[in-house]
Amino acid sequence: MISQFVISSLRSQFATSNKRGGRRYQPYVFTEQGVAMLSGVLKSDVAIHMSIRIMSAFVSMRKAIQSNGLLFARLDHVEQKQIEHKLDTDKKFEQVFDALSFKDRIPDQKLFFEGQVFDAHKFVSDLIRSAKKEIILIDNFVDDTVLHLFTKRRKGTQVIIYTKQITPALALDITKYNQQYPTITVKELSSAHDRFLIIDKSTTYHFGASIKDLGKKLFAVSRFDRQAISLLRKLSI
Repeated sequence: MISQFVISSLRSQFATSNKRGGRRYQPYVFTEQGVAMLSGVLKSDVAIHMSIRIMSAFVSMRKAIQSNGLLFARLDHVEQKQIEHKLDTDKKFEQVFDALSFKDRIPDQKLFFEGQVFDAHKFVSDLIRSAKKEIILIDNFVDDTVLHLFTKRRKGTQVIIYTKQITPALALDITKYNQQYPTITVKELSSAHDRFLIIDKSTTYHFGASIKDLGKKLFAVSRFDRQAISLLRKLSI
């Protein structure tokens, strides 16, 4: 029996068959082996002649498939390479668009005036959301409000905070935070004076005020590219 795809081409597209034209049911056809068996039964000259022609057609088809096997394999290989290239290209375009979107959304430098508490809070929140792997905060004045900001990070993003002293109150806040949210690591560091937020070890933001005090007084934020690793090395982090 032939396939359903071939049957569909035998049926009328605009009318129902009345058994004198078109097909209602799946027809039967002869395979190469069937033709060979039939030639042993039918003995007329016409039947023998048609059997020879049909067998020749099967032989020609087999030769064509065998002779072009390497070509078909190469075409499959080329098609696979095109698919892989398209996926790689799509990924690169996505990375470029993400980078352009990130730069459009977050400026390199920004000045916040006294009272812009919400604007400063949203600015830092956007920075935290932009990180894909790791966030490092260097700030000597950390409290529970700073910890709460990191609830906005992406899933799987690691957070490390360096501060001058881990007081008993801060230690308690850290313990309570880690019981409910993904863990934050807090370490003591006495060699830093200014505040830095490092995103994915590639982009560094310098803050003129502690994160917990953003917007309470006039301060500025500046972005430094390609200096994150150098900063971490100098601080022995």
